Amino acid sequence: MTLRILLVDDHPVVRSGLRLLLGTIEGVEVVGESADGSAAVRDCRVLRPDVVLMDLTMPVMGGIEATRRIRAAQPEVAVLILTMSDDDATLLTALRAGAGGYLLKEAGQEDIMAAIRAVSTGQTVLGVGLAQRMLASGEATPILPELTPREREILALVADGMRTAAIAERLYLSPKTVSNNLTSMFAKLGVTDRAQAMIIGREHGLGRP
Repeated sequence: MTLRILLVDDHPVVRSGLRLLLGTIEGVEVVGESADGSAAVRDCRVLRPDVVLMDLTMPVMGGIEATRRIRAAQPEVAVLILTMSDDDATLLTALRAGAGGYLLKEAGQEDIMAAIRAVSTGQTVLGVGLAQRMLASGEATPILPELTPREREILALVADGMRTAAIAERLYLSPKTVSNNLTSMFAKLGVTDRAQAMIIGREHGLGRP
């Protein structure tokens, strides 16, 4: 299946570079370009892309508000933020607005393409270092708001492939306490086993790459 991409950036050179980059990849089609967030909202309605590659700082309407409007009107459209801004507050605001991924413009072609494919299937993707930083700072809550901080911590270790005894040793907890947290976490995530929980954790940027 060909992925239809809409490029949104107020710099023509950036859009041209992205179009050139994506044009070399099989299974991807750039269906349009927008120079600001307001135009992106309009173009989305007409072009119906699968993924919007969205800048944040633009005239008329910024990328976060555009993301919020696109996701509200067309929830089937995934938005991948591609920006120079690497501060945590902006990242969290973008995720709350409905962005499925957040990459810095320094990302390579393979990283961008992998992120596009991931968000198109409903996964959440954060750039290299961003996921680890968010987890370390305890700011992963907006991604999995139903979990407690301890449950998110345990989910990260489950995503790493660790068993109950190893998790208990790592977190200085009893195996019983870990098991209780796992049971609660499974119920909140709507899964029945560790494998399913591991998949969800990986989809949200937890665990080893």
